[in-house]
Amino acid sequence: MASRFFFGVLALACAVAFAGCGGKSDEEKAKEAAAAASAPVCVMTKTVSGSKLPSGFPKPTAVTYHEEKTTGPSEVVNGTYEGDLDAAYDAYQQAVKAAHYDVLFNEKEEDDAEISYEGGGTTGQIALRAVCGDGDKLVVHITNRPK
Repeated sequence: MASRFFFGVLALACAVAFAGCGGKSDEEKAKEAAAAASAPVCVMTKTVSGSKLPSGFPKPTAVTYHEEKTTGPSEVVNGTYEGDLDAAYDAYQQAVKAAHYDVLFNEKEEDDAEISYEGGGTTGQIALRAVCGDGDKLVVHITNRPK
């Protein structure tokens, strides 16, 4: 009887301990929401010029812009990059440097990367996301605003 009680308490303790496991952090939830919002860009066929970006804005050759809009003081341009995340990140790092923009912050993780920049009288961020379900195509999300 005592052993049954002991195992019952042990089972209850394990259930309580594991109940809090497996939840997603706010950061993980925000990343998933951003990925879901940008995924439609993967299948867009319309192309745009990127005219919402400043003249001389860094643009690697493998990038195609598909959508541009104004959101408050920011200009937002979405597109795709034909290549993997490492290639896209390196290409943008080189393009930003060649355009004489300053890198304020950069980060590369397993399936996304960001480069925050300042230059051309603007500041903003280039976000690269591997959400297209294809290792050779990424979403490019650029937010650019006046300095």
